[in-house]
Amino acid sequence: MIVCGDDGLAHRLAAELRGVYAEQVTLVVPPSGRRVRQPVVGRARAASAALLDRVVNAAVNRAGTSGEPASNEQVVEAPEITEAVLTEVGADRAAALALVYDDDETNIRASLTARRLNPRLRLVLRLYNRRLGQHIEELLDQTAAVASGDGQAAGLDASTTVLSDADTAAPALAATALVGTSKVVQTEGLVLRAVERQPPRPGEVADPGLCTLALLSATSNDPAGADGSEGSGEHGPHLLPDEAAVASATGRGTVVLEQVSYSGPSLPAGRGGVPPFASLFSRRLRWSLAGLVGCVLALAVGLMIVTGEHPLYATYVTLLDLFGINDPAFHASTARQVLQLLSGLVGLLLLPVLLAAVLEALGTFRTASALRKPPRGLGGHVVLLGLGKIGTRVLTRLRELHIPVVCVESDPDARGMATARRLRVPVVLGDVTQEGVLEAAKIHRAHALLALTSADTTNLEASLYARSVRPDLRVVLRLYDDDFATAVYRTLRAAHPFALTRSRSVSHLAAPAFAGAMMGRQILGAIPVERRVLLFAEVDVAGHPQLEGRTVREAFRAGAWRVLALNTSPPGGRRGEGETSGEERVPPPSGLVWDLPATYVLGAGDRVVLAATRRGLAELLGRRRRERTGA
Repeated sequence: MIVCGDDGLAHRLAAELRGVYAEQVTLVVPPSGRRVRQPVVGRARAASAALLDRVVNAAVNRAGTSGEPASNEQVVEAPEITEAVLTEVGADRAAALALVYDDDETNIRASLTARRLNPRLRLVLRLYNRRLGQHIEELLDQTAAVASGDGQAAGLDASTTVLSDADTAAPALAATALVGTSKVVQTEGLVLRAVERQPPRPGEVADPGLCTLALLSATSNDPAGADGSEGSGEHGPHLLPDEAAVASATGRGTVVLEQVSYSGPSLPAGRGGVPPFASLFSRRLRWSLAGLVGCVLALAVGLMIVTGEHPLYATYVTLLDLFGINDPAFHASTARQVLQLLSGLVGLLLLPVLLAAVLEALGTFRTASALRKPPRGLGGHVVLLGLGKIGTRVLTRLRELHIPVVCVESDPDARGMATARRLRVPVVLGDVTQEGVLEAAKIHRAHALLALTSADTTNLEASLYARSVRPDLRVVLRLYDDDFATAVYRTLRAAHPFALTRSRSVSHLAAPAFAGAMMGRQILGAIPVERRVLLFAEVDVAGHPQLEGRTVREAFRAGAWRVLALNTSPPGGRRGEGETSGEERVPPPSGLVWDLPATYVLGAGDRVVLAATRRGLAELLGRRRRERTGA
């Protein structure tokens, strides 16, 4: 396995492949002087600096002082990925190559070179541009199929998977900020939704949902020193428990799967900056127009009563009087003359209202592409700090859930500014470390704070200041290093025991998906369970003796994997015509079938969606790999 990158995701991915999948890894990184370092932005306050010293010391103590690579890892320094470098690290005979540089162009160039060097190489690319990533996947897979000699990819152990750390981490970051909102994994229309539930009170029965994915930690203070980590032992979270473990786990919260379904596009592409009709006019102007319409109707009814004319004719005459184009009512009755005078007065009031409506509509169209300011009286919203690639994906996710958001960004040319304009999300321009910026974002009335800038100290300082304004504010921090994130989480939780604080490392959330893709499987996504990760994957049953020919109940392995759904959607041909498995098997309807009976027998033509732990997925994939290679 070869991993090429220039930031923490590459090191985390290499550690994942070594520790979970027991693979030999060659790590290619830039020379020390050219490695990308996380910027330090802003001037931390005294409280931020003191806490920073504490969490850094804790992270150093946990990480240890040894910087030597593991015995099954080789580190190579190279300024760029060329054909000579790939040949030196053995790409021509490697099983998989991961290109996780922070630049899309670098990864694409290297992938084209690697595919030409080794058509059978499994490629995993990190790309932010999702549409481009789909085209790159098709191009590289087609190249591998052509190089196989017959133009068919079937049976060829080469694939291209394009992933984005932003897309992988965004659902978890967004879900953490919302009370009662489920953890969501959404890939190509597949929606998997889970939710954390508190332990039931005495006499209550917990709703198991579709299934219980995990049991949360048994204690609030983890004896392993890292809540919910791999070393938590029996007090830590228990992933994919069986029914007996769930029944005996009194007093423990659960993570329950609520929904598995297909959905269409979750976010409209926009209408070219055209605002909705209701937003063209202010509320006061809309009330003024409504009042004038009411006056016109009242005058028309009065004229109909006085003259006895038809309602349409009475309305027509009233409008003529309103616009001053009717003859004066010299010889008419007094009531008719009074109605004509009142109609003229209403006409005088109508002119300025119409002028104001035109000016407001023009102003609305003019500012449709400009940044909006937080409206007065806004409350219960989410304050999002940073509109980089992670913040942009999280913003999109929050708007898909119809959550009100106010963004704070210091760079007017940031990546996500165009997205904020398109979604008409209020944005405050300014440095969050400066006084008054968070106040402008209405932090005192906010529901949650998502600190997702690229600087750890900036996120930490903003979180501490927000805590001083709102001690009960829900806070989610993006921190570069996972050990640092763990230390910050424990310290803030100790200081504010009654407020929810979560620290998340993007590389920690994304690495399992990248590692699973390097093993040749399509990872749909991952959700965090405290400090551990649960993976969702779509797996072909064929070639897996742990699944093939077994019932859904027999295929379940507690603590390792669990079949959630059967995917019967195209591509067709997965189940051959007339294929049987020794029993009468009725093909389920097309689509995603999640309510599979426990007695359903999994056949070689099936594709299943399963939840798995990292070690369980490694065991499931590793056995097939050993059988394929004859090891």
